[in-house]
Amino acid sequence: MGPHRLASDIALAQHAARGDRAAAGELARRAAPVVADLLRRMGAQPALADDLTQDALIAALKAVATYRGEAPFAGWVMRIAARLYLKRFRKDARTQVTDRPLGEETPDPAAVDGGARLDLDRALGKLSRPERLCVSLCHGAGLTQAEIAQALQVPLGTVKSHVTRGLAKLRALLGAADG
Repeated sequence: MGPHRLASDIALAQHAARGDRAAAGELARRAAPVVADLLRRMGAQPALADDLTQDALIAALKAVATYRGEAPFAGWVMRIAARLYLKRFRKDARTQVTDRPLGEETPDPAAVDGGARLDLDRALGKLSRPERLCVSLCHGAGLTQAEIAQALQVPLGTVKSHVTRGLAKLRALLGAADG
């Protein structure tokens, strides 16, 4: 076990800011799976999730000197990755975030594994793409509904509707799985 395995995120960030590649590598190792999982839950296909995770990690490590440790490093990178995904999402002319719910979508079987994660991934896969995106951005990446509305360039009420409707569907789907 290397000396950085037990270090805190803030200590690793300080070392990485001074050019310690092992510290930067440890930060990336810790954050990558969490970030990629969030992106998949937001609706990114696995290859896109991996690409955006790498892009977010590169951006985070370039700016590591600004990391203050107010949240885990992975959470900081998740916010960066969510913003990168939103940029990509906005460029996708086929996807519109509107007040009306879109058709049901099938989850990507490659992104699903076992246990509670399987239940959550399946439930998220049953949400419309806008609901899944808004719920994941709000509760996965920690963006405010106002930030999501601004990033998606839609009214705040639309985001609120998608989050409320998506959470209600998730509660019903996950509650049905327990019963």
